[in-house]
Amino acid sequence: MQLTHYTDYSLRVLIFLSLQDDEQRITITDIAEHFSIPRNHLVKVVHKLGVLKYIHTTRGKNGGIRIAKPASQIVIGSVVRQMEANLDIVNCQMPSPCPIQSGCKLKSILNLATQAFLDVLDQYTIADLNQKPEQLKQLLQWNIVHS
Repeated sequence: MQLTHYTDYSLRVLIFLSLQDDEQRITITDIAEHFSIPRNHLVKVVHKLGVLKYIHTTRGKNGGIRIAKPASQIVIGSVVRQMEANLDIVNCQMPSPCPIQSGCKLKSILNLATQAFLDVLDQYTIADLNQKPEQLKQLLQWNIVHS
């Protein structure tokens, strides 16, 4: 299974914001520069994360984004489920209906595998990804934001 860029970017945004001071607001441009992600992609990601209440967004001159709850309360599996449009590994209807689907077990086995994948992700939070915050900050060239 491969996650979409949309979900990947969502997790990166949450990791980045979890490394910030509590009241510090970060711009989408800051995150785009640190991860070399096109800003227009991040706008969509940030909007959805805001709708889902993972982040707070503030418009205006002193605006920006910040994480909305402790990183220890953001379960990775939940984020993946909410950000992925479709977790089906195969579609037995496309490009045309598969002639063996009524007797085939492939889809049910792949569904079990997907559920096992999500069950593992449900055991971890964004905080689990930040066990070495100083190393992550250094890798993200922390001085760009704090210069």
